[in-house]
Amino acid sequence: MTSRRFSPLSRGLLAGFALACVLPGQIGQPLMVAPPGKIAAPRGGTSTAKIAVQVRAGYHVNSNTPDDEYLIPLVLTWDSSLVEPRETVYPKPESQSFSFSPKPVSVYSGSFEIVTRFSVPAKAPLGPAVVAGRLRYQACTNTMCLPPRTIDVKLPVEIRAQQ
Repeated sequence: MTSRRFSPLSRGLLAGFALACVLPGQIGQPLMVAPPGKIAAPRGGTSTAKIAVQVRAGYHVNSNTPDDEYLIPLVLTWDSSLVEPRETVYPKPESQSFSFSPKPVSVYSGSFEIVTRFSVPAKAPLGPAVVAGRLRYQACTNTMCLPPRTIDVKLPVEIRAQQ
């Protein structure tokens, strides 16, 4: 088997492509969100959006349902002026033990998706639009937590006439 070698230019282009696959302002952050793909949303119907999240190695974020009230949950919210968010489904959290807690903590790490189902009003304006979302989280390591952060998420939507 031969090994591939990339020229410095190719490596730079690959690194640039990898960095372009996250939302602005996330480079070097412990949690990154990939720009969501456009969804088609029929008037009077429903549509589903998947938000891909990546937590950097060595970090975790609290789940959307932490066991202790002092823990800051991961929460995705949406502006409901164009479409109505009906249900947001988070992945099943992991239960991990840390030295700062006598009991396991409900967390997310690695890659996962958050799925939201939207309903579209029958009189929604036809055409392209953007639905604004916000993902709030607090990233931690085994020994410390960073201040909470919020990432703006922009979901491209194409409102279509119902077939």
